[in-house]
Amino acid sequence: MKKSIILILILIPLFTYSQSNKFFRKAIRETDLNEKINLFTKALELDAKNLDAYFYRGIAKNDLGDYHGAIVDYSKIIVLNPDADTYYNRGNSRYSLKDFIGAKEDYSKAFKIDTTFVDALYSLGCVKYDLGEYKEAIKDFSRVIKAVPNQPKTYTLRAAAYKAINDPKNALNDYSLAIIAEPSAHNFYNRGVFYMDINYYQKANIDLSTALRINSNNAFAYFYRGASYMLLGKYNNAVSDFSAALKFDATDFDALLGLALTYYKMGDIPNAKLNLQKAKSILSPEKSIDTIDLFVNTYWFQNQYYYFNENMSALLKL
Repeated sequence: MKKSIILILILIPLFTYSQSNKFFRKAIRETDLNEKINLFTKALELDAKNLDAYFYRGIAKNDLGDYHGAIVDYSKIIVLNPDADTYYNRGNSRYSLKDFIGAKEDYSKAFKIDTTFVDALYSLGCVKYDLGEYKEAIKDFSRVIKAVPNQPKTYTLRAAAYKAINDPKNALNDYSLAIIAEPSAHNFYNRGVFYMDINYYQKANIDLSTALRINSNNAFAYFYRGASYMLLGKYNNAVSDFSAALKFDATDFDALLGLALTYYKMGDIPNAKLNLQKAKSILSPEKSIDTIDLFVNTYWFQNQYYYFNENMSALLKL
């Protein structure tokens, strides 16, 4: 009798473990996220030490947008048996909640545990960039580039960090390296916009034209090329590009202001006033246009202030 009791006591945990694994395997194959979570939960009810079930349930919760729930699951693993993947995934969930400090801590721990974990280092650079820690982000991106030199996105992000610390030479070099790594419309567009920022309008025009040859469905590229044409004095081309941008979005007040400025430079005052009024009706339909301060949130005010002020102030007096 005693032997039978002992045998039953041994078989019960074995049966429970087997059932838990059955739910776990079924959950792995399941495609519906809610059902996947339900199956992992059943597996954990039978075996609370199944850390893989916590991990994959955390992934499913994260994919459903339940970032807090995912963080709870990852944290249970980290308490018992911390590893790089779990820290990294918890960092992703924290990042999704805009908890940049928490994400930074997790990405840092993931990389400390596994110094070959390039994705963790890349994410660490990204969150440092978001926190305004540009010099530290540059260091991380540089280490990523050393490990994986052919990823254009890393060059683009390091370029943005260089731009943020007012280092245009290194920023331009990185935008160019991104193009070498991948001569895509996106990368030519990025360098073209940067050329606009540093007032190299002809070079900007060339890059933006290349971007549009590769992909003609970029409204922003039409706008920026239109701006480059206008600043180069090629007004007919500018009108064409601003009009193309407006076909994508008729409420693009920056493109409307571009048309107003271009028509003013061409001496076509009626069209200049018409497009100025359209831009004004979008930005502030209740206010009259007395000064250029109405346009403080526009591209022109923020990036081409002196040109905009000189010409728009003159137009407002007509």
